[in-house]
Amino acid sequence: MKRILIALFAIFLVLSCSSDDSGSEINNNPNDGFDRQAMLSNWVDNIIIPVYTDLNVKLGNLVNAKSSFIDDPTQGNLDNLRMAWQEAYKVWQHAEMFNVGLAESTNYIFQMNVYPTNVNDIENNIQSLNYDLGSVNNNDAVGFPALDYLLHGLGENDSEILAFYTSNANAENYKTYLSDLVDRMKTLTQSVLDDWNNGFRDNFVSNTENSATGSINLMVNDYIFFYEKGFRANKFGIPAGNFSPNPLPDRVEAFYKADFSKTLALEGIDAIQNFFNGRAYSGTSDAESLKDYLDFLNTIKEGEDLSTLINTQFDEARQKINTLNDNFAEQVQTNNVAMTETFDIIQLAVVLLKVDMLQALDISVDFVDTDGD
Repeated sequence: MKRILIALFAIFLVLSCSSDDSGSEINNNPNDGFDRQAMLSNWVDNIIIPVYTDLNVKLGNLVNAKSSFIDDPTQGNLDNLRMAWQEAYKVWQHAEMFNVGLAESTNYIFQMNVYPTNVNDIENNIQSLNYDLGSVNNNDAVGFPALDYLLHGLGENDSEILAFYTSNANAENYKTYLSDLVDRMKTLTQSVLDDWNNGFRDNFVSNTENSATGSINLMVNDYIFFYEKGFRANKFGIPAGNFSPNPLPDRVEAFYKADFSKTLALEGIDAIQNFFNGRAYSGTSDAESLKDYLDFLNTIKEGEDLSTLINTQFDEARQKINTLNDNFAEQVQTNNVAMTETFDIIQLAVVLLKVDMLQALDISVDFVDTDGD
């Protein structure tokens, strides 16, 4: 789905957005003189590989915490396991947009963060212990959301949750499934990181051509897809009911942890803005980026630098998110207007990214958004 090229759609987008209606001054020359390889090198060496490295470390910590909990399912070990899950989940927000290479070919993101998780599938897997975690049928029964259920959603309180791993008739099965989920997440991430470090990095950085298979084109499409679908729609629009007759509070990220969805959203907007500005994952230095590219092309919209408009919109989105309840499910139930207002602010940057920026960079959209917006 992610890589289905719709030629007619792309042609329509270009034709419909190439008029003066956007108020943008565009340079569509692919041989524009910007150092595209330097930008790709910055993306990979200072952002992508460091993100995957940190995620791999955090998942290693999760494996260790899981092993301690399975060996001795106490309150203290449960708390440690939950904390390790939170730390890894926060880093995941910085990794989800990088759906290229092995991550794309193995459907990595769909095995890490499909929500809402399917409780029936999880429980059936636990009962039978006959499952293939790599099957697409289990995409909604694995990853961070499935762990959310197993760590926070099995009971009304911690005593009830711990009982599933101690006195429950299927306690060993619950432990086995929990262990298999965590181990698979670590294995998948290690494989993606190894792929970047063992050849894919050089191929990716050297592929500077402006084509549908060029690295910049692929990465920019992944970036916008994450902003529009993974961030805007999944975290806000779907729970708020923007795409359905009624709000769906059970569709929020980290539903069972309750007060963690806002934290993840803030990590997400930080990841989005930092990538746009070329900011190193492990520091505060900026290097060649989409912002620099747009500035190099002197891309102006309605009298202002397009890069400034985009950063301003990101800042406004962050400010609005900070006003929300820590628990997005509760936010939807008690004051959904604030949630829909947040969606609207986030939506304003979609046009800037998907129309104005893509025009300036002469990149076509390679995905179809079926949200109906």
